[in-house]
This record gives sequence, structure tokens and C-alpha cells, in this order.
Amino acid sequence: QVQLVESGGGSVQAGGSLALNCTASGLRVNEYTVAWFRQAPGKEREFVAAQTWRNFIQYYDDSVKGRFTTARNNSKNVVFLYMNDLKVEDSAVYLCAVHRTHYVDTSYRDRSRYAHWGQGVKVTVFT
Repeated sequence: QVQLVESGGGSVQAGGSLALNCTASGLRVNEYTVAWFRQAPGKEREFVAAQTWRNFIQYYDDSVKGRFTTARNNSKNVVFLYMNDLKVEDSAVYLCAVHRTHYVDTSYRDRSRYAHWGQGVKVTVFT
């Protein structure tokens, strides 16, 4: 049974940093593309970043490029999202998700491509 558990959310002042963890069980994160999405109240769930199964390839939404970094620890089976220079508009529930197919990173922005989701963790950025 696949399970994803996010941790590391919280409240931070604008300009600050947070690091989110997505701990997986039931699969190996180095065999799949693992993405981060976020959903703010009243808004659609949107793509943030993806750590592909190819270790050195990541994708980012333009809104977070240069501020957020995703990485992976294979031995701990964890994917990270490091968020720097946070803005109020980054406030949302952040969810990690695993692509439904091994060794694929196409359509990484498409929510329907992801078979497993975590429960989400809240990030609040205040001024």
C-alpha cells in the first residue's frame, strides 16, 4: 500500500524559508516522478515543482522558479521542497503526489497523471 506523508509546514514571515518533506512508503521515490502541488482556499490545485525519477532533472512553475528547490534522498525515500523568499501568495496547502507510471516525467503538470497523494500540509506566509 502506497502512502505519502508531508511534514514541515507552518507559518513564516514573508521573505522567510520553510522546508517540506514528503516521506513515501510502498514504492521507491527514485523510480517515479514526485511532484508538489498546492491549493489555496477557493482556488484550483496548481503545480509547483516536480522531482523526476532522473535525479538531476526537476521542473518548476514560473511562480516559484529561483525560490523553490526540490530534491530527493533515496536512502530515506523522501522528497523535499525547499522554499525560500516566501511570499504571501505562496500560502496554501501543499501536497506531494507520485506519478502513476514508472520512469515517466511527461505531463508532469497534469494532476490526473498522479496516482497517489499525501494529505497535505499547510503553509502560511504573513507580512
